[in-house]
Amino acid sequence: MEHEFTQQVFYSDTDAYGVVWHGSYLRWLEMGRVYYCENLGLNLIDLKEKDIVLPVTNLNVRYKASAKLNDKITVKTKVSKITPLSITFEQNIVNQETGALYIQAFVDIVAINNSGKLYRRLPEILKIAFDKSLNEELLCSV
Repeated sequence: MEHEFTQQVFYSDTDAYGVVWHGSYLRWLEMGRVYYCENLGLNLIDLKEKDIVLPVTNLNVRYKASAKLNDKITVKTKVSKITPLSITFEQNIVNQETGALYIQAFVDIVAINNSGKLYRRLPEILKIAFDKSLNEELLCSV
């Protein structure tokens, strides 16, 4: 399963050079992951109430080109790998009109409890939802 959303670049997203400030991309990547989880029925506040929090443990961002003010970007998010301990998202930010790639990112998350203790195995609610998502992705690519 891949999730996409479109966002316009606003003035507050840019730096003194008139291009998107690098931190803005990170906010959009997070939005993509949150929307992806919500599409799986995983509301982050509900998970926190179940003693599950999903911090980022690794973030690998490749900046390919700069978006500019008023560009319309599309954030594409999918799961590329699941291990017993972590989930890896592959995310791309592209120009909606031209398809030009701005950002390619790989983001790893793990599950911890509200006290910060790592779950050595993904909680069952996460495993079921993300396995289903990855299986749908594999079926679509066949």
